[in-house]
Amino acid sequence: MPESSLLGSENKPPTPGPVTETRAACESVGVRLRPAIGVWLRDLIVSLAISAFIIIFIYQPVKVEGTSMMPSLDDQERIFVNKFVYRLEPISRGDIVVFRYPRDPSKSYIKRVIGVAGDRIRIDGGQVYVNGEALDEDYVPPAYADSRSYTEILVPANCYFVLGDHRSMSNDSRDFGPVNQSYIYGKAVFGYWPMDKLGRVR
Repeated sequence: MPESSLLGSENKPPTPGPVTETRAACESVGVRLRPAIGVWLRDLIVSLAISAFIIIFIYQPVKVEGTSMMPSLDDQERIFVNKFVYRLEPISRGDIVVFRYPRDPSKSYIKRVIGVAGDRIRIDGGQVYVNGEALDEDYVPPAYADSRSYTEILVPANCYFVLGDHRSMSNDSRDFGPVNQSYIYGKAVFGYWPMDKLGRVR
């Protein structure tokens, strides 16, 4: 073999074959995937941390048990409770609140706020009066009303008078009196199950 051909063979790099090209392509993909996986894991961890923060400190998923808030909230309905909102705004009439049952704080109740501190509440044959005026309660259909009466009271400071929307099936302030604000820990804001109840709680 001529010397020039031999020298040329030693100095010329080998032509890549199919195996060499495949290995190079795989190594290239691996190099590109490593940063992508790192970014994905970082985003996942951040998302989980934010979700945990929201659930622990702001929104809490709860299951409604019982029929006392029908038809607004059904038995076994799933809702989100905002645990932070009352640090930014006062509790208002019409709010559906979650609170520790005054007679057994290990239990939680959900009811609608009818009267705030300083209000005079009276119930006459099922009709609720707030400060002498009849309360229009479109959330209590006739089928869920009752004819129960309640002697007028003045709601004490830092307390709230609460009633269930299903008046004939509710254990509420007519039974255990006004609820102190310290027992109230959230506002029902959003229903998420079943799907036909998906939306803002009213």
